[in-house]
Amino acid sequence: MDLSAFSLAQLKKLQDEVAIAIFNYEKRKKAEALAAVEEAARAAGFSLKELLGDEKLPKGKTKAAPKYANPADAAQTWTGRGRKPKWVEELLASGKSLDDAAI
Repeated sequence: MDLSAFSLAQLKKLQDEVAIAIFNYEKRKKAEALAAVEEAARAAGFSLKELLGDEKLPKGKTKAAPKYANPADAAQTWTGRGRKPKWVEELLASGKSLDDAAI
């Protein structure tokens, strides 16, 4: 196919048609793969839902529990991750250790 003979409008139309064809091809292949997996599960005596489970998996990160609390103000806590809060730096500068602030 000699693309140099096409106009810009024809090339853009061809590009759109190719994108649609790719999308449909991938959709068809996914459906075929899903059908094959469901058939394999049925052959083993299970449903796909049984094999994959019903429960939803947790999404995202979970918050870490605080490990340290400011001895002067227990409302100020730190998990021990990331940048040290100012009160932790002051605690360490005063000669105390993190063990003194452990929860």
